[in-house]
Amino acid sequence: MAQRDVLAGAGGVLLGAARTDHAGRRAVLVVRGDEDTAEFTDLASTMGIQIVEHVKQRGRDDPRTYLGRGRLDEIGDVLRSAPNGHAWHGVDLVLMHTNATPRQLVATSTVLGVEVWDRVRLLLALFTAHAASVEARTQVRIARLRSDRTVLRELISQETTGERAGYGGAGATGATEVLVALGREIEGLRKRLQRHARAQSERRRQRTRSGARTVGLAGYTNAGKSSLFRALSGKSVLVEDRLFSTLETTVGRMEASPRVLLADTIGFIDALPSETLEAFRATLAEALECDLLLLMADASDEDGELLRRLNTSIREVQDRLDEDDVEVMVVLTKIDRINGEQRRAVEDLVAEIGLFNPHFVSSHTGEGMVALRDAILTRLHGPARVLRIAPPDEGERPIAALEDAVRKAGLVLERRASGAAVDLLLWCDGADLERLMAQTPNRLTVVGEGVEAFRS
Repeated sequence: MAQRDVLAGAGGVLLGAARTDHAGRRAVLVVRGDEDTAEFTDLASTMGIQIVEHVKQRGRDDPRTYLGRGRLDEIGDVLRSAPNGHAWHGVDLVLMHTNATPRQLVATSTVLGVEVWDRVRLLLALFTAHAASVEARTQVRIARLRSDRTVLRELISQETTGERAGYGGAGATGATEVLVALGREIEGLRKRLQRHARAQSERRRQRTRSGARTVGLAGYTNAGKSSLFRALSGKSVLVEDRLFSTLETTVGRMEASPRVLLADTIGFIDALPSETLEAFRATLAEALECDLLLLMADASDEDGELLRRLNTSIREVQDRLDEDDVEVMVVLTKIDRINGEQRRAVEDLVAEIGLFNPHFVSSHTGEGMVALRDAILTRLHGPARVLRIAPPDEGERPIAALEDAVRKAGLVLERRASGAAVDLLLWCDGADLERLMAQTPNRLTVVGEGVEAFRS
């Protein structure tokens, strides 16, 4: 069975494992109107796909073929006859700058005789290439199969109505059998993912019972989430300046913090159908079911892109948050790429959509990182406290022993002697601090709040 017979978007499912390496492929991008293709082109480039030409046609999308049938016939003729040295020689992929309907995918593939991807299938191919863990591969596989299923249903519908004959030589009956098998595979993978989601949920409950707080990192793809995660946690993670380098969740402890965990996960992207992103529900939940959410965006993006990506991220977060009381902190990254004037302009820009007092940071230079960490701890635990450890009476624990217990419970920023006593500038969960103070009556006393109180 030829690949073009099963992939008018079927993703190669009938041929076994999906191809993951598309580097070096040559493609033509077809576009309606004057739409901005920059992001689409970046997605293709991330996979090593070379777009040799943009073919544009004005007017509304054709509901059957996206481009007009006459224009498609012209493209097909060139693809089949392009001689050696022609820009289109060796092109084996046509990209459609849209989220195409199954009908459009089938019809376009039939006319052109080559593999055809719309925006969703480009993203799924990118996800497949970047999926590293078993969890990520399972999620991506489900998303691909669900997408493939819509195309197979269209093929069956066309054969049943006589629009298309002899699907792969097997007809509608053979395609229906494939569809049933595909459904069984989806159900098996879905159950596997449910087991993983339950395990994740149990781990979150255990962390909550232990008193740990979770900070989720969310934002548009390539907003700098993984770089910030590494800068705050010191944990080694994949950090690449490319789209969708992260598809699974990474959890790590914030360095020098009182049991604060960070959760980095898959980035958002505009116009990705909800059913496609649904496969990543468990992965997203790990970051979004948190005590504090960092909503991140790249401050160096052009104004229009910055607003579009922020609005997409806000929409995706709101659609998935089960609780309204999750605190959100806006973080604008990569400020080493902009100057002071641009920074002020960005701050005014995000304020126009109701996002005030953002934190500006650079994971590359470290600028703003201390202030961000302090802001995170203040949101989670309130202001830093000045805790005084009184000298012991006879038979009581020495100051050093109490100080060690305090340091295990929270984050000590500074220390100073206060006569025979010791003062600590401390961030600590309120319940943990109360428990410590109850265990050592009259030895631990809060004598002030905030960094200024300690240093005055």
